[in-house]
Amino acid sequence: MNKTSNSIFMPGRAFFITSLFYLLLGGFAFFFDFIFVIWILIGAGSVLFIISDLVLLLSAGDRLKSERIIPSSLAQGEPTQVKIIISRSGPLLLFFMKLYDLYPESMSTSAFPAKLDRRSLKANGSIVFEYSLLPNTRGPFYFPGIEFMLCSPLHFWRLRVTHNTISYGRTYPNFKQMARGVDIRGNPEKGEEKQIRKRGDGLQFESLRDYNEGDSIRLVDWRATSRNRTLDGRPKLIVRNYQEEQDQQILFIIDSGYRLPEFHFDSALKAMLLLSYVALKHGDSVAAASFGARDLWIPPRKGISAYTGLMNGLYDLHSAPVPSSPFSAMEKALSHLNKRSFIILISNFREEDGESLSWILPRINQRHLLLMVSFYEDSLYEILGKDNIPKTDDDILKKAAAYSYMANRRRLYKKWEHSGLLVLETSPKHISSALVNKYLNVKKSGKL
Repeated sequence: MNKTSNSIFMPGRAFFITSLFYLLLGGFAFFFDFIFVIWILIGAGSVLFIISDLVLLLSAGDRLKSERIIPSSLAQGEPTQVKIIISRSGPLLLFFMKLYDLYPESMSTSAFPAKLDRRSLKANGSIVFEYSLLPNTRGPFYFPGIEFMLCSPLHFWRLRVTHNTISYGRTYPNFKQMARGVDIRGNPEKGEEKQIRKRGDGLQFESLRDYNEGDSIRLVDWRATSRNRTLDGRPKLIVRNYQEEQDQQILFIIDSGYRLPEFHFDSALKAMLLLSYVALKHGDSVAAASFGARDLWIPPRKGISAYTGLMNGLYDLHSAPVPSSPFSAMEKALSHLNKRSFIILISNFREEDGESLSWILPRINQRHLLLMVSFYEDSLYEILGKDNIPKTDDDILKKAAAYSYMANRRRLYKKWEHSGLLVLETSPKHISSALVNKYLNVKKSGKL
């Protein structure tokens, strides 16, 4: 329930209309004596009505109580239902009431102002006002209160009352939206998965099974075959079944500085969380770190229960236009890692990063597998588009500079790939699918 934080009396619409009419009538009364008498009488009567209306408003006051019911955990972009329970605690109730819920700027709704029907508020009874609210931004949310606008019977006065009905919680990334349109094995929304198996070249023995047509002869376990025979006495072929090695470690490092604008950063974070879920479902441990606007380290944990910790650690992470250093981030990451890991570094790499990272990449390559994830430069692709035909000297220079920049960037990526690193250049729209598929390919290849 609530306690009233403050009440403010304000003139109503009828007060302003009456005042304007009385002012105009006073202008005519200056020229005509008989209108002057009418003006005096109307003024006296108006004052009587205005004072009486104010007394009624003061007598009724705030006789409302309010309570808000909202989940403490919301999903970004997923509408949620909010209930406001309003009750009265006295016999006298004002005739006109409007309701405003003081929801945060990170959310949106079209439900307010809402008119309340006083007839449905019986003595010592209550009504439930329900509305739909859309959380637009990740992060913590806070409702400071509920506001009522109470109007006097003649509309000369209004009383704005704010109740300290406080609610707070967290808005998380929407997992359904993250998984939508992503080509992964199994259905993460239902908790399903299919094990990744590769016959013959897997890293970990799983089980024995009967031979199926098309299996490689190299998979036959001759010792087990010699102990099994069919009903007619012939040997029954038994083959070994392999799966990719589990209990491997994945580390995400995301750039929260100027290199990734908020839209790119948001897409990258959702891709991180989706791939974290997939990796945890496949028995790997997951760690996460960020650099730039906020330095963050979430130690590696295994099991699907670790996903909750990742969500709580990353849900309110945002990028900001501040400097960021991939070199420093990698140095810090190496100090935390004590086993071979699949490191996924998400930023927007440029030609100058080749020299700054050249000192640390060989050290990483000796013990770990590194994937460098970068976004396409949309503005450059617009300049280089076929439809963008240069018309002036400036346009020609701009297009030549774009070609040079892209060529140097591709040259850097090729250099990294030749040194044994993995490079992924993608768009915000496809980063989730690209990351998941890259992870599955790494698991299949046995590189990790």
